[in-house]
Amino acid sequence: MLISICISIDYNKIFKINATAVIGEYEAGKKGRSSDSKKRLVVIALEILQAGGVGRAYAQVVESASAKAFKPFFNAHISKESKVITDVWKGYLPLRKEYPLLEQIPSNKGANFLQLHIHIMNIQGWLRGIHHHCTKERLQGYLDEYHYRYNRRAFMGSIFDLTIKRMVMNNPTRLNSNKLTTAT
Repeated sequence: MLISICISIDYNKIFKINATAVIGEYEAGKKGRSSDSKKRLVVIALEILQAGGVGRAYAQVVESASAKAFKPFFNAHISKESKVITDVWKGYLPLRKEYPLLEQIPSNKGANFLQLHIHIMNIQGWLRGIHHHCTKERLQGYLDEYHYRYNRRAFMGSIFDLTIKRMVMNNPTRLNSNKLTTAT
């Protein structure tokens, strides 16, 4: 499940955020933020630039569609002085205490969050096309990989060099019995 919100790191930026189910089979009768869905809930922030383009994006797997579950994501990626625009879901209301510029507008079947919904569809298509199967334990890593590439899309010529440098400078990590462990 993805939930829509617009936020900004400073006064010149706006992010749109959405929490939506991104992984799982179609569930008849389950729309939006259904609390009994088997799908994985992800909160996504999309920066909307002054010129109307799209800037950076962030995503995090959350356990529930609640302000309490979203708060760490907000704290990590959104300045308290930023403008945050969400849909009218009442779960965002408790966040207004810390984010006074939070504004809620009707989704209008996604029309008011078009760029965000396109981003969500691109994530879903990438996950289905590249990974085919996505476990709960691996989803955050896949989202991190997608957004690492997305946020560096203007620097595609140097992304390979940056990745290699980071790999060389860090300790190796091995996949062992479905657990990530650091090599010794």
